[in-house]
Amino acid sequence: MSETDESKEQDHIAVREAPEQPPESTRTLRRAGLATLVIAVVIAVAGIGLRWLHERNVAQWTDTQATPTVSIITPQRGVSGQQTVLPGNIQAWYEAPIYARVSGYLKNWYFDYGAHVTKGQLLAQIDAPDLDAELAAADANLKSAEAQTRVRESEVEFAKTTYARWRDSPKGVVSEQEQESKKADFNSATARYNASLADVNADRGVVDRLKALEEFKRIVAPFDGIVTARNTDIGALINAGSGSGGGTGGGNAPQLFRVADVHEMRVFVQVPQEMSASLRAGLTADLHLPQYADRVFKAVVATTSGAINESARTLLVELHADNADGLLQPGTYAEVHFDLPGNPEMVRIPSSALVFREDGMQVAVVGAGDRVELRPVKLGRNLGTDVEVLTGLAPSDRVIESPPDSLATGDHVLVADFGKR
Repeated sequence: MSETDESKEQDHIAVREAPEQPPESTRTLRRAGLATLVIAVVIAVAGIGLRWLHERNVAQWTDTQATPTVSIITPQRGVSGQQTVLPGNIQAWYEAPIYARVSGYLKNWYFDYGAHVTKGQLLAQIDAPDLDAELAAADANLKSAEAQTRVRESEVEFAKTTYARWRDSPKGVVSEQEQESKKADFNSATARYNASLADVNADRGVVDRLKALEEFKRIVAPFDGIVTARNTDIGALINAGSGSGGGTGGGNAPQLFRVADVHEMRVFVQVPQEMSASLRAGLTADLHLPQYADRVFKAVVATTSGAINESARTLLVELHADNADGLLQPGTYAEVHFDLPGNPEMVRIPSSALVFREDGMQVAVVGAGDRVELRPVKLGRNLGTDVEVLTGLAPSDRVIESPPDSLATGDHVLVADFGKR
């Protein structure tokens, strides 16, 4: 066998003994399928992870949405003073209506409205002829009684002398019966004298009374002040008394004059009961009058009535205001501005922090673990945007501002903006 044939036979044997190889296209398909499987597995795992992460985020978001976020404040200690405006009535320091004490006709008047007068100054005169005649008659009676008394006094002296002469006579000259008769005459004369003396005193009393009434024909000012009213004129019929149907003269007794002392004024204010505890003597106030819009008058609390008016539940407070310039007038309406002192131990919170429930007034307080506690409170004064809290809160409490209506005791909250007040 030639070398060529031997070589071919060896190649044929080698090819027959070698393993059989798949085609190249088959291997490519296998690799692609494997890659696809791996990618599918990765996508599935990633999808499951993303879904779990999404569910966790949704759960966290739900929990967050279910827990309200609140802003809290702390109660402020030391309630500032409150300015309160109340209506007041200005009155004169003294003011007296003047009536006639005697009946007659007005002879003359000397001062009109607004006149300044001094104590004892003559305002008017009354012509009282009836009184004059009564005084003249009484004076005549007094003179007659005095004359009669002098006669009785002479009789007493004569009877006394006669009795003494008969009493001291020697025994046997005059009888005892005659002595007793002279003694009786003396006692009778003394009795008549005493009766006459009593008549004199009675008549003198009548004269003195009528003379005193004569003085009332002069109408005088009771104190320094101004004439605020004149209700009579010359020739007017005057009835004695102090009002309708009163007085000794009967009939209608009109007021003749009215005099007011205005060197200082009294201001009367009805203060509501809830504010009465803050008022004390010496507290100052400002007076605002409609006719003096650009002026502020000062007044000082002088006293109170010491009792609450049952019908109005108010306390009558009297203030004093100086009136050196005479601008304050009796009967004037005034706005009285009080600056009521604050209580350093009191706490206050905004009105928006209050919770109005059927159980009463409450506030929402954040306690341990950021849990809500609805706490009942007792309120004091309304300070506008704030209110006083008398009981139920401490300065260290964390109070929820503008709490949601759905908030209840035990709810968990998220705290934000703590300490902004």
